[in-house]
Amino acid sequence: MFDNLSTRLEGIVKKIRGKGRLTEADVDEVMKEIRTALLEADVNVAVVRSICNRIRETAIGATRSSALDPAQQVVKSVNDELTRALGGETLSITYASKPPTVVLMAGLQGSGKTTNSAKLAAWFKGQGRQPLLVGADLQRPAAVEQLRTLGRQIDVPVFSDPSDPVRASAAGLEEAKRLGRDVVIVDTAGRLSIDAEMMEQVRQISAAVDPDFTFLVIDAMTGQDAVQTAEAFHATLKIDAVIMSKMDGDARGGAALSVKEVIGVPIAFASTGEKLTEFEQFHPDRMAGRILGMGDMLTLIEQAERAFEADQAEQAAAKLMEGQFTLDDFLDQMQQIKKMGSLGSLMGMMPGVPKELKGAKIDDDDLKPIEAIIRAMTPDERAQPVIINGSRRQRIANGSGTQVGDVNRLVKQFGEMQKMMKKFGMAGQKPGKKGKKGKRSGGPKGRGLPPGLLDPNAGQGIDLPGLPGMPNMPGIPGMSNR
Repeated sequence: MFDNLSTRLEGIVKKIRGKGRLTEADVDEVMKEIRTALLEADVNVAVVRSICNRIRETAIGATRSSALDPAQQVVKSVNDELTRALGGETLSITYASKPPTVVLMAGLQGSGKTTNSAKLAAWFKGQGRQPLLVGADLQRPAAVEQLRTLGRQIDVPVFSDPSDPVRASAAGLEEAKRLGRDVVIVDTAGRLSIDAEMMEQVRQISAAVDPDFTFLVIDAMTGQDAVQTAEAFHATLKIDAVIMSKMDGDARGGAALSVKEVIGVPIAFASTGEKLTEFEQFHPDRMAGRILGMGDMLTLIEQAERAFEADQAEQAAAKLMEGQFTLDDFLDQMQQIKKMGSLGSLMGMMPGVPKELKGAKIDDDDLKPIEAIIRAMTPDERAQPVIINGSRRQRIANGSGTQVGDVNRLVKQFGEMQKMMKKFGMAGQKPGKKGKKGKRSGGPKGRGLPPGLLDPNAGQGIDLPGLPGMPNMPGIPGMSNR
């Protein structure tokens, strides 16, 4: 997401920082490049003009001031304007004083409305709420059944009434009250394009359920068409916020950068993949940081904290620092990392990651060769890889569908990682000094995160070149870009 714009802006920012002090001629040249980058990202022309005017005003002011580093001021201005264009502040979700809180989902057919209704229900469930999904899309064949299937996957009940969409919505609200559900999400019907019948139906549903939030789901990949769709819906309904779907497939990001300024409502959530877990609250300031190549460590930490059990991570960290980390522990850490989302999305949150890795399509299949090798080992071999001799390596390779050379690399480099981390643990531990509860200190303070994932002092992971489909990636156990 925003890959092309990010690459262009990172280059511009690097050029600015290299100059130190800027002249007005430098500013004019930079603004020309920023304007081109935004237009190529399919940002609305009026929005591009507004963003560039505000950045230029700040930049010219910086060059005329006594600031020691006007270039840094310009970079800050670019970051501020991106944040502003993306919505400014994170939308705060407030709940009805008298439950249930009602959320109405609107959008065109094919925008991902039904899937995002389920993703939103899963998000509310993660906040400790008890959602109910209401299937009011009786226009599209099997839409309600699709919603029921998704509901079963996240263990959220689904209600529908085949008679009429408006009646189904109102009955769903009553069902939520009867069941004691505190959030109702109404999935409405869409069309392939805006038409009067669809707009009238969604308007009647809105009048029947009186939603606390009306979210418009728009397909990020449709660019400026998505903004026009948002304008049409906003003219009929009181849209509170937008859910951007398919942002993982949108390399430009023009719709996301245009929608707030065009219709005046923020982006509330972003769907970043096909899995129901690949859905996150939208933070404009964090996204601006990602676009400028600064990463998004806060979101990465939050995802890690949700995926990793604190006690389990602390035990793994202690074992790793003492050189007692086994391949069983390593396999478990890999499974935990996969819960955080796609590896490609994690790359985009890490500062300093090369653009080649940010744009790479990386999925869980890339970890399968390593998993297969470890699972083909006996318990004793996983605990003590040093016992794996030639015949054992051949058996493991045959059992995992890989080559003996792949097994050799994994065993060798895992051993190197154990030695390195034990050395780091001893170097960072003063004699007789212990952390809380007698455990050695290490890793991000108070986070209980997996070793090596977020702590830049915890090593660079191990390199596994040559494994089928395995990219070289930094910062994730088992992978590096060395």
